[in-house]
Amino acid sequence: MKSIVTLLTIGIATLMLSGMPALASSGHGDAGHASTSADTGKEATGFQHQAVVDGVRSEFQIMSLTSMKMKDDHGATHHVMVKLFDEKSQTEIKEAAGKIKIINPNGSEQENTLQNYSGILAANFNFDAAGKYGVICLIKMTDGQKRVVKFWYNHQG
Repeated sequence: MKSIVTLLTIGIATLMLSGMPALASSGHGDAGHASTSADTGKEATGFQHQAVVDGVRSEFQIMSLTSMKMKDDHGATHHVMVKLFDEKSQTEIKEAAGKIKIINPNGSEQENTLQNYSGILAANFNFDAAGKYGVICLIKMTDGQKRVVKFWYNHQG
């Protein structure tokens, strides 16, 4: 756990020093990124992003809790979910752990541990202002290997 926090801290510091252009790619032999958005405001239906890092495809989805008819006890507004797949066999990876760090448009940060819901890793965050949010996800596989996926989420507010 301590190594995950240390790794995330080092990654964030590097991004901050470089003006965050590293969010455009995920590194680690990245085979590609693709994003689609249906985020049209506070009642957003969703945003999707896919990335392949070292043979693992990550499929992200960001949805407003309102659109899911859910509420968060801590005031979060959005649910971030990720499914993992072995790119070679196309099978879903159900056992993994991780953390997500969100860089808000004003530079402040949110961090949350991903909960595993039968193979869907998820956490709630607060996207209360319009703008570009940096998403940095550290995924730890059961064999100890780690993957980092970074992308932008443009929230319309």
